Amino acid sequence: MSDAFDHRHAAAHRENADPNWVDAAEEAEVERSARSSAHSPVEAPLALVETAFLASTASLIWLVNSYFPPGPLLRIFFPVPIALAYLRWGARTGWMAALTTGFLLSILMGPPRSVLYLVPYGVMGVQFGAMWRRGVPWPLSVPVGALLGTLGFFFRIALLSVFVGEDLWRYTIAQVAGLIDWGLIQLGIVAQPSLGVIQTAALGMVFVENLVYAFVVHLVSLVLLGRLGVPIPEPPRWVRALLGSRG
Repeated sequence: MSDAFDHRHAAAHRENADPNWVDAAEEAEVERSARSSAHSPVEAPLALVETAFLASTASLIWLVNSYFPPGPLLRIFFPVPIALAYLRWGARTGWMAALTTGFLLSILMGPPRSVLYLVPYGVMGVQFGAMWRRGVPWPLSVPVGALLGTLGFFFRIALLSVFVGEDLWRYTIAQVAGLIDWGLIQLGIVAQPSLGVIQTAALGMVFVENLVYAFVVHLVSLVLLGRLGVPIPEPPRWVRALLGSRG
């Protein structure tokens, strides 16, 4: 009983000594809320404006490359604006930028072209942005990007085959078979590769091509986004040595 009385007496003494302690805590909470609400009205329109700008940039790059293709140069930048939106504002803005780009392209070029951008380049941009934002190293982010690119290649083949009415994968297999025959002739080997070997070789060639593409996108983003103040994770030591930077 005496201990409980002492605790109540001590609490009453603290309240009498500092009668405004509750008001001070409430004022501090109100001040923190005011500061957070002061940032959000500024950041929300800024994120919206940047999303619209980056989506327009991605759409313009795809549009120019479709009608005036300068070779593989612009293809390197397809996923970069979406990745930048993710790096700047997070997952919601990254997906919003990708979907807005698809919507713009569906208006400018039709739904099929917009779908061909979203898969794989829009998804790849979101994936790169997510992994770069979390600091995922290149030896993991590059193969994952190559895997997405490979899946996007087969999606594109399937979609175009539906539109054309023919199996375009058979034409790809025929070209790979001709390339393998030429290589065997150059090596002096007389053999006829099986269909399984040809398909495996075709799959490997597609994956290697997308692996090189994802690596080049990382190199371009390392320089470009670093200058914009949104750096991506550092490359491996051998890449830094290749670029002449400090290891």
